[in-house]
Amino acid sequence: MSIEYQLHPLKAVEAAAMFLSLHGKPMQYMGLLKLLYLADRIALERMEQPITGDRYFSMKFGPVLSSIYDLIKGDRVNGALPVWERFISRSGYEVSLKGNPGREDLCEEEEDIILEVYQSCGHYDGFVLADLTHDFPEWQKPVPGNSAIPLPVESILKSVGKSDTEIAEIQREAARELYLDGVLNG
Repeated sequence: MSIEYQLHPLKAVEAAAMFLSLHGKPMQYMGLLKLLYLADRIALERMEQPITGDRYFSMKFGPVLSSIYDLIKGDRVNGALPVWERFISRSGYEVSLKGNPGREDLCEEEEDIILEVYQSCGHYDGFVLADLTHDFPEWQKPVPGNSAIPLPVESILKSVGKSDTEIAEIQREAARELYLDGVLNG
């Protein structure tokens, strides 16, 4: 059984909006995707759970948060598109902030991670960030004809130094949370 999380649309919007607000101007959407991935990766290392709850894939330009990438493209994702489009817009290869969703769903530690990621990497071009993520052990280069390879959370956890025992406990906790989300929101 693999570790699965459920996308938290408002939390994902709040995290993206925080990055865009810190940036102060439109941002390449690839850059935003990489910053969100970096934040989720650090959250998995420190908090043993991601900020966004998204699914990950290895793609040509590095790891990608699947549902958020779909939202950026304007695709419907489990009712999240209206929330996304209310606060974030896309024009060509850039995304910009339309309004402030606040930070009600982000905890202080998540906000600190987002700020840390932005301060260390927010000034980089999206392609530079993509190159940086190619150095992560969990990223796999897709073979021609296959644009995306699922990137299991377990691979990310191993890459950030979690032991098999820790990963098994994280898996149990994630399964409990997924079940409770289903019961409470199902």
